[in-house]
Amino acid sequence: MDQIAFGTDGWRATLDTFTDERVRIVGQAIADHLDAAGHDEPVAVGYDARETSEGFAESLAEVFAGNGFDVILPERDAPTPVIAHAIVDRGLAGACMITASHNPPEYNGVKFIPHDGAPALPDVTEDVVDRLAEPDLLPEAERGDISRVDLVSEHADAAREVVGRVAGDRDGVDLDGLTVAYDAMHGSGRGVTDALLESAGAEVERLRCERDVTFGGDSPEPSAEHLGELAERVTDPESDVDLGIANDGDADRIAVVTPERGVLDANLFYAACYDRLLETDSGPAVRTVSTTFLVDRIAEAHGEAVYETPVGFKWVAEAMGEHDALFGGEESGGFTLRGHVREKDGVLMGLLAAATHAAEPFDARVDRLLDEHGHIAAGKVSLDCPDDRKEAVLDELEDHIPEAVGGSPVAKVVTLDGFKLLLESGSWLLVRPSGTEPKLRVYAEADSDEAVDDLLAEGRDLVEPLV
Repeated sequence: MDQIAFGTDGWRATLDTFTDERVRIVGQAIADHLDAAGHDEPVAVGYDARETSEGFAESLAEVFAGNGFDVILPERDAPTPVIAHAIVDRGLAGACMITASHNPPEYNGVKFIPHDGAPALPDVTEDVVDRLAEPDLLPEAERGDISRVDLVSEHADAAREVVGRVAGDRDGVDLDGLTVAYDAMHGSGRGVTDALLESAGAEVERLRCERDVTFGGDSPEPSAEHLGELAERVTDPESDVDLGIANDGDADRIAVVTPERGVLDANLFYAACYDRLLETDSGPAVRTVSTTFLVDRIAEAHGEAVYETPVGFKWVAEAMGEHDALFGGEESGGFTLRGHVREKDGVLMGLLAAATHAAEPFDARVDRLLDEHGHIAAGKVSLDCPDDRKEAVLDELEDHIPEAVGGSPVAKVVTLDGFKLLLESGSWLLVRPSGTEPKLRVYAEADSDEAVDDLLAEGRDLVEPLV
């Protein structure tokens, strides 16, 4: 049981560690957690497109049923946000999702989503870990039922309704005349995000929309280095594609490709979508410490507030609930909307992205926002750091905070998640521990790529001697 460790977003490990026996132990702990909380409603178990995922999901279902819970499984591998939506839509006790998200195919993972559909907070995951034990199943006659159901249609209906509402189109989302290239990266968004776009009237060209349990021998991570074919399709001057959209392996995150910018920085995507939403609605935004201040400038221009959280969508979700936020997200590509489940949803965001682009092309909107609010550039680097050294490095870093970075005095130090140095120039530098890898992350934002590179170099020089 020492090998089972819940991190930022559940437990992930390579398949030599992530075994059926350990998955069943996690299932028993979650069943005991739900029972202790007084839940007796059904439980959903979803799974992604990896070769081993369906089998692990069936094992979890057996454990939950063996503890007296009725269990629903999707008809096929499904996006994580589809499972999260089912919890709220169907009034479930919670759900488990078998997925390693964007990790390579030799990984798998499991995450628990509580009854509110939002990511589990530490008090929940800590309780689950405290309850890890071998399964203790009821006699056959007392066990719950396991059934397969369609969860995608319910989610699609909700996505069309919420995007239509927040985008100011009460009659629904109309994408007629828009051509979208969609890249599923062989993951669970295939046949889901593309079908949703088509249902709203878009013409969809599909890339990597066949299931491949090896993800083409790559990681299903929607970053620029993995989206070359999509970028070529969209940026080709001879192409009739208006917009590119990609999801990661379990389709809870999104990347967008535009004709002029290629793979759009997720910070700019956040700013553009929030700007679009504020054209027809109002409300604050929630962003993580690593996400752009351009969002703050847009909010200020509309008289709205911005709430900053540590990195991790669970904190974004919590703040969205507390502040009735219109939009929430993080620079890694996870976002959701008010009125929807408080879990990052790359399928929903695919529809919002297309609707935003239909109202004003992303390139034109981003150009306008940068003209109005000032140019921003952002970047990050990672430094190897063993997990057992992270806390000590941050403790030492506290005694080495410089008075100035990049030639600008440090105006304020924010310690919400690591150390974020706010500079008098308006730029910032952030050092924080990764919640998923043995690394420290160094982030920077400034008014030019050159300034960002300089800040990252100074950040690396500051941290490396301490690792």
